Amino acid sequence: MSDQIRVLIVDDIAETREHLAKLLSFEPDMSVAGTAASGREAVELSKKLRPDVVLMDINMPDMDGITAAEHLAAEVPSAAVVMMSVQGEADYLRRSMLAGAREFLVKPFSSDELSSSIRQVFAREREKQARTPITPIPGPAAAGQPRSEERTQTEPGRVVAVFGPKGGIGRTTLAVNVAVAAASELGMRTCLVDASFQFGDVGVLLNLNPKNKSIADVLPDLESGEIEGLDNFVINHSSGVRVLLAPPSPEVAELITPTAIKRMLEALRATHDLVIVDCTPSFNDVGLAILDMADTLLTMLTLEITSIKNVRIFLSLAEQLGYGPEKIRLVLNRADSSLGIRVADVEHSIGRRVDHTIVSDGRSVVYALNRGVPFFLSNREAQVSQDVLRLAQAVAGPRTADADGAKKGAVKKSLFGRR
Repeated sequence: MSDQIRVLIVDDIAETREHLAKLLSFEPDMSVAGTAASGREAVELSKKLRPDVVLMDINMPDMDGITAAEHLAAEVPSAAVVMMSVQGEADYLRRSMLAGAREFLVKPFSSDELSSSIRQVFAREREKQARTPITPIPGPAAAGQPRSEERTQTEPGRVVAVFGPKGGIGRTTLAVNVAVAAASELGMRTCLVDASFQFGDVGVLLNLNPKNKSIADVLPDLESGEIEGLDNFVINHSSGVRVLLAPPSPEVAELITPTAIKRMLEALRATHDLVIVDCTPSFNDVGLAILDMADTLLTMLTLEITSIKNVRIFLSLAEQLGYGPEKIRLVLNRADSSLGIRVADVEHSIGRRVDHTIVSDGRSVVYALNRGVPFFLSNREAQVSQDVLRLAQAVAGPRTADADGAKKGAVKKSLFGRR
């Protein structure tokens, strides 16, 4: 049957391969495309058989499942990996997801768990491929490498600033997961910039080390206007997101100027569909330069009096800066929290409607944060992930005329000496 899900079974134990094949034989919508006894054999067979799903054991000789998943993500991206392991530790899950696996099963698992996981992964991949056809990346590229080196479209990418006039409202978590959703689900060439230059947390949430590459390494080039080397300091994350991290040391933040930031964002928007910037809650010249250049400004708040008060003040300030109402989108995080304040009360207080809401799911969010894996990858079916996906779809839409006006910084009023 042409509509069957073709599964490649990979395990170094012959009895396990036979058992899994027998289980799948009872599923009318699935067929076993082949079996492999090692990760290396799995990669070679996947190139020939082009399975829809690869059921991969994590511990194998020759090449383990994680390494094999990384190769598949680069060489056969149409094959979705479901990882299997007798060990359910968080580190195994984190490493598997970072390698490109779409699901993780802990042995022993039931027949229903197996078939359900395969169907869910297949459905997600089929939907994603329908939106953006996937083409193999030639050569031994790392997982998460962009599908093309050049953007063929002449329209520059959108810059989306994620901002909140108060700390502790989930700003960085939202920025990271919206970027992951845009890259992994919407097929957009997405760059995530950590603009919390003193104490950035994007690297922690994505398990990336700023000591390897960060904006600190490219500052001299940005100041001199030689931005050709910027791409060398952007890290390719396995989710497909490209990340420019904050400096590893807080004192470097003092060396970052508005001119450097503007050059950086212009260069990134020329080579990406979407540039998402995680901003600090404070105001300074550099922060305002980012807000000025943003096409869309996601302004976050929560159901707390202090957060609502600060957003009301910011909206008044935004009007002085010349930001039109279409540029600013209010995002209410933890919108279903029972704190005695209703959404209607918030809207009445700030004088405008909330544009997007994100449910509260502390268990999924904190668990994912502590493992260095975005919750959109580790728990894609959760309501909070679906809310994030809808937000990503909204900000990826066509640029509004009012947002284009944000580039006319020379005629804006200013708080910091640009009078």
